[in-house]
Amino acid sequence: MENQNLQDKYFPVIKQYLAPLVLGFLGLMFLGYGLIGYFYGKKDKPDILFEAASTSASSVVDVSAADSVKNKQEKLIVVDIEGAVEKPGVYKLASDSRMQDALIAAGGLSKGADRELVSKSVNLAIKLVDGMKVYIPVVGEKPPQSPLSGGGMSGDVSGLVNINSASVHELDGLPGIGEVTADKIINNRPYERIEALVEKKIVGQKVFEQIKEKIVAQ
Repeated sequence: MENQNLQDKYFPVIKQYLAPLVLGFLGLMFLGYGLIGYFYGKKDKPDILFEAASTSASSVVDVSAADSVKNKQEKLIVVDIEGAVEKPGVYKLASDSRMQDALIAAGGLSKGADRELVSKSVNLAIKLVDGMKVYIPVVGEKPPQSPLSGGGMSGDVSGLVNINSASVHELDGLPGIGEVTADKIINNRPYERIEALVEKKIVGQKVFEQIKEKIVAQ
């Protein structure tokens, strides 16, 4: 009788909450399985290793590219700077250096430098070439054929004018070449051959015929 009373008392309550309890229990089970699968799957996921390898390869490419740019930027030329400068000697300069950079590297002009001659004959904007020799005379010194030259002299033993290193004054002395054309010749250096003066449209064929026996590209 007592058991019957208990059943009558609690059975409606159990019946009322049985379905939500079962659904809740099943939900917890599925959630548990889902969490376990997620964490284990994340731990053993193979594409993470692949991704790391891909990143590593990308880094190698990036470093290689950076080294290539760095090497390109660090390309140097060697220039001999002598005469009336504070620190005569052989200097390594960037490949795109100008005459002014060379003089700065050598400490600038010394007190005895013939500044008037330098201002008239040395183009500070000229682009330097590897192996060029720059000579700055002192006051009263007879200047060389060219105060700046490549390979040591502005021309060869026959007195040819080297279009890669001659001063404005030297170039101006050539037939058909004035100061304006001389500046064009200097600003378009270097030249691999004398015919480049015509190819670069610095002088016409008629003027070239007049000077071709008097010039050289060294």
